[in-house]
Amino acid sequence: MKKGLFSQPILQGYRHLIRHPKYRWAILLGTLIYLVSPLDISPDVIPVAGWIDDGLIATLAITEVTQLLLDRKRNLRQASQANRSSVETDDLKTTVIDVNSVTVPR
Repeated sequence: MKKGLFSQPILQGYRHLIRHPKYRWAILLGTLIYLVSPLDISPDVIPVAGWIDDGLIATLAITEVTQLLLDRKRNLRQASQANRSSVETDDLKTTVIDVNSVTVPR
C-alpha cells in the first residue's frame, strides 16, 4: 500500500482551502472549534491517542498560517523593492541633461 494514500488528499485539501481568502477564516475557526471541542476523531480521554489528532491538526494549522505570513511578507518586500526601483528610475529620468541641445553663441 502506498504511504500517505489517505493523508495526502486531506493535507492538500486543507492547504488549498486555507490559502483561499474566501474560506481562510472559516477554516481557521473550524480548526479552533475542533481543537477545543470534546468531540474528536479520537476522544481526549484516551491518554495518548486522544492528543495525537489534536496535535496533528494544531501543527497543520500553525504551519499553514506561518507559511501564509511568510508568503505575505515576501510579497510585500518584493512590491516595496519594485516601487523603490521605479522611483529610482523616475529620479534618473528627471536628472538627465541633453548636452547636444545647448548651443553657445560666439
